[in-house]
Amino acid sequence: MIVTPQTFRFDQPLPLRSGAVLPAYELVVETYGTLNAERSNAVLVCHALNASHHVAGLHADAQGQPLARSEGWWHNMIGPGKPLDTDQYFVIGVNNLGSCFGSTGPTHTNPATGQPWGADFPVVTVEDWVDAQARLLDVMGIQTLAAVMGGSLGGMQTLSWTLQYPERVRHAVVVASAPNLTAENIAFNEVARRAIVTDPDFHGGHYLREGTLPRRGLRIARMIGHITYLSDDVMNEKFGRKLRAVDGEDPVAVAELAYRYSTQDVEFQIESYLRYQGDKFSEYFDANTYLLITRALDYFDPAREHGGSLSTALARARAKFLLISFTTDWRFSPARSREIVKALLENGRDVTYAEIDAPHGHDAFLLDDPRYHQAVRAYFAHTVRASVGGK
Repeated sequence: MIVTPQTFRFDQPLPLRSGAVLPAYELVVETYGTLNAERSNAVLVCHALNASHHVAGLHADAQGQPLARSEGWWHNMIGPGKPLDTDQYFVIGVNNLGSCFGSTGPTHTNPATGQPWGADFPVVTVEDWVDAQARLLDVMGIQTLAAVMGGSLGGMQTLSWTLQYPERVRHAVVVASAPNLTAENIAFNEVARRAIVTDPDFHGGHYLREGTLPRRGLRIARMIGHITYLSDDVMNEKFGRKLRAVDGEDPVAVAELAYRYSTQDVEFQIESYLRYQGDKFSEYFDANTYLLITRALDYFDPAREHGGSLSTALARARAKFLLISFTTDWRFSPARSREIVKALLENGRDVTYAEIDAPHGHDAFLLDDPRYHQAVRAYFAHTVRASVGGK
């Protein structure tokens, strides 16, 4: 499935929750499948922290041939015959505002100064992203979504959709997510942000104007984050206390362990693996984007305006829900999903909940667990499909 991104320009300013206003902006989008005549089979997929609009399929080179390793980040979930079947549904992936994968963000030009936005890009929230996505659907002529779906931060956007535009969402699929971040999660985000802002090449967030990039800070931020995405069991199984592979040995016993450092301070495979992940991330992700998106994660808390009552906050929701969690996900634990389930049931909502016993930690929502995929497949094939007339 070859896919090509599209860019939608919006000339009407977007009011933000911070009180700021974002002037004309662009959103980068990919779509998969065909929108039916009734426009009733659209599914919006919301992305997590370091993902993008490229949800599924492959990109092509100049000759139209598939590019190697260009699969979308949820390629195993979305496509013809997959759990979210694009033979049945019209799937939309949107790159969020403030990102660094095409939609207007800190690396773009601030029309007021002619310089990159950098640290001057306005604060954005999950609710702002949902408002921008709603405007996109208006332009696409889609009034009601068959479903909104997302994992992690994407799950927060999904939940917010059911509260901001309850009449526009029939089903919500929330995977490995939470109604807000715990203090521990906020702490991890803050340590990662401090690594970035204290990098000498950060220059107060205006590093592009200075011709630098805070790669060291981004490397550390990614290493911290990556540790939290894996379970202790997976780390021990993959790496344990193994020393770094030496010349003559096969270094690909663990993913990406072919990576080599000239320094002598990398002794364990886990060190090599984390440094590889950090270096790779620092080459393609923007530091200001990382700061913006982790703040959006921290700020999300729909219960705050209701005296801390999640049940009261979710009273607005009208959608039917599928929630999925993973037993070893300690960053977005099953207990957090069960909080959402409880609050929805207190409001008499239709809820399906699956708690998958999987060893992979938070990253499980991106992996090929057959029980997980079957739960999603069954929900779309039966519950969601019934609401679009089986078309």
